[in-house]
Amino acid sequence: MSQTHSPRQTVYVAHEYYDIAAELEKRPGSPPCVQVGTFAELERIMPQAEILVASMLWRNSLIDLAPRLKLIQSVSSGVEQFDLEHLGARNIHLCNARGANATAVAEHALALLLSLSRRLYEARDNQHRAHWSGTGMDRRPRLLELTGRTVLIVGMGTIGDRLARLCLALGMHVSGMRHSPRPLDVPGVTQVSSGDLHVALGQADYVVLTCPLTPQTEGLMDQKAFAAMKPDACLINVARGRVVDEAALIAALRNRSIAAAALDTYVDEPLPPESPLWQLPDLVMTSHVAGETQFYERNVVDILLDNIRALETGTPLRNQVV
Repeated sequence: MSQTHSPRQTVYVAHEYYDIAAELEKRPGSPPCVQVGTFAELERIMPQAEILVASMLWRNSLIDLAPRLKLIQSVSSGVEQFDLEHLGARNIHLCNARGANATAVAEHALALLLSLSRRLYEARDNQHRAHWSGTGMDRRPRLLELTGRTVLIVGMGTIGDRLARLCLALGMHVSGMRHSPRPLDVPGVTQVSSGDLHVALGQADYVVLTCPLTPQTEGLMDQKAFAAMKPDACLINVARGRVVDEAALIAALRNRSIAAAALDTYVDEPLPPESPLWQLPDLVMTSHVAGETQFYERNVVDILLDNIRALETGTPLRNQVV
């Protein structure tokens, strides 16, 4: 982890929320920083930028405005907004923030899992209605323990590994799938090949999506995938919204071919008011906040400073994508 850095070229930051500049100021010897919060301001700083920290404000048209650009440090782990081929042709390095919020996302996924198993969403609804629903008072399924239940984690990267360890600690049976055939890194997790996904879906009580959005994962949870799940199983998505076919999910919940779902990400964000998802009773929704943590800026700056040092020394970049 980087602790100090001698001042050199200015770091330019473009983000509407995360205050990277304030975090850099805490680090003795860190490079100077200019931070902007709008796309128009980002356009103005691009001709001077050699090192840029950005994510959702990025547009690929900016590449042609940046003759000096050497490194883009993405504030997020997702890099689907970047034209990787164009960056490579310009010899501009791109690194993501993989791992910066892995603990937060894994804990959020676990919170959603617990909300579904204990149906905490029903309790909150009852609270708003001033309705007491004690044991045996309502005709409803029993509340569930996680011990002994099976969870399938699709995407055994940094987040999936962390979640797997949490689930194992709760006494769950854990299966995991990754795109690579490389053996999994967490002892006690049963590895599932991508070709056996539907078989594994049929064995799982909970399916948690923690995978990146790629051509292979886009629409992964489609009508056939939901049909493969058990009718009392639940889906949790803390990956990208487009990993799930939302029309297929809505149909699965309405037809009760699965028991419930919890989503943190959506195809369109913010979720439009007219989306049917808002009205589904067995759906828990959070607003793409799984990665939110008080340590986010700290963790991103750790990666950034490591990569600035790597540029200067010619050593490998951390989390390099291009």
